[in-house]
Amino acid sequence: MAARAPELPLPQAHYYSVEYPGYIQSESVPTAIRNLGGQSRIDNVFRRNTPRAQVLLELSLRSDSMFSHPIPGDVVGTNNLVLKVTKRRKKVQPGQNQGPTIGEYKAEVVGVMSKTVRFRSMVDFQFEPESTDPISKLRKAMHEMDVDAIRQYSIPPEPLGQSLTPPNISPSLLPVPQSRLRLFPPPLFSRQAIPQAYNFRANTASVVTTVVDEETGEEKKRLINRMRWKGYGPAAIMFTDTEIPQSPPSAVENERNAVNQTLLAKLTGRFNERPIWTRPSLLNQFSPSEARDILNSKPLLPLVCYVFQDGPWRDTLVRFQYDPRKEPEARLIVPQRTSKPADYRSTGTQKSIESAKSHIFDGQTITKETAAFQLCDIYDPMLKTMIEDPEGLRDVCHEKEGWYSGHAFDRIKVVLRHKFFSLLDGRIATDEECQAILLAAEMPGKTAAATRSQKLRTGKHNMAKGALRPEDAAALRLRAVLDRNAKSRLMGTED
Repeated sequence: MAARAPELPLPQAHYYSVEYPGYIQSESVPTAIRNLGGQSRIDNVFRRNTPRAQVLLELSLRSDSMFSHPIPGDVVGTNNLVLKVTKRRKKVQPGQNQGPTIGEYKAEVVGVMSKTVRFRSMVDFQFEPESTDPISKLRKAMHEMDVDAIRQYSIPPEPLGQSLTPPNISPSLLPVPQSRLRLFPPPLFSRQAIPQAYNFRANTASVVTTVVDEETGEEKKRLINRMRWKGYGPAAIMFTDTEIPQSPPSAVENERNAVNQTLLAKLTGRFNERPIWTRPSLLNQFSPSEARDILNSKPLLPLVCYVFQDGPWRDTLVRFQYDPRKEPEARLIVPQRTSKPADYRSTGTQKSIESAKSHIFDGQTITKETAAFQLCDIYDPMLKTMIEDPEGLRDVCHEKEGWYSGHAFDRIKVVLRHKFFSLLDGRIATDEECQAILLAAEMPGKTAAATRSQKLRTGKHNMAKGALRPEDAAALRLRAVLDRNAKSRLMGTED
């Protein structure tokens, strides 16, 4: 009975292999590594956290040629063992008979090979232009980023036409003129060895249309996509633009008769009552079905309003012919409505009624549908007093704070953020907390105005939205202290 081989544990060392399609000797190993892209490229392919898109090793048999087509290699998983084979031969002493030499072989498993790179693609599409060819010089200049050489390149003139053909010689007997355009190869070659079925099909929405050239009067036929998207974007201006849109763009105006006239009339009436709306506050004035129709009908809103791309009224909808930069009352546009945002929603569900008030901030309730509020939609008593304070106003509208001074606008934002995040935590912030935060933010040497003057950069599109400022950071720190004190009181201790 044959004895069973002993069980031995596998070593924990991991090895990776590259099946190089060529003969490699000890002195040619550096050349093979260079043809594979270098040692760093090989290490990156076998690294565990390498993105899948980068797990590709290319072999360039002519690494010194810029026109050489590399051979793509695939990294495949394997379960191979790395063996170390040791062969020992018995030395023959001088004077002894030269009999058959019997060696001793010893095999030892030194590690596990889990990944292997294999090259199975054919080495095709190989070509090499002459070094004196203009395209070779251009490719070299592009590789070396030689701007002067690139700018000096020009396409050689085409060979002479058939007008200079020698007489009594048939044109079919003349050599075919070769183009001198010298199209260079693409930067990347396809990895697909087998041609793929393209199955080209014309767009079913395309129709043949006759187009007349205005200069020559020549009629030409071209394909036009009937379902092509037509842009109905609203008119948009920058804060620095002097003129405001007086009417919709022509493409939008042409669709006036095609939209829902009832909704258009309601939208016009809302903008007559209040010239500036945020999108949530405007949609809350309509029933859910009407709001959905407004969003689905692209030309509706562009027919009644325009937008600012930057400044304090960024992301708001402004009525045509109304310029908030010239109207100080633009900061206090109070919507004309009853205690409920819309009377015809009073019979709806409680959820729909609360959604209709999502644009209003009263300091007591909050919805998670929005975190941006117009000043006229803030009903919190403390904030309302700060908003209506005439001491914090400017004489000229500013591109960042509008009609408010930087100091007054920062105070409003500090209080609003503290009250808003307190409601998210499930509690109502008191006015005393807000006053303490304002005092902490206005400590000597840390005034909001000084900080803003250092970070203000003109030309930014998002001037009305900034990062967390020092006064807001101070508010967060003070809020953490208040929360810690509240927990201490609950535990029976006091800081």
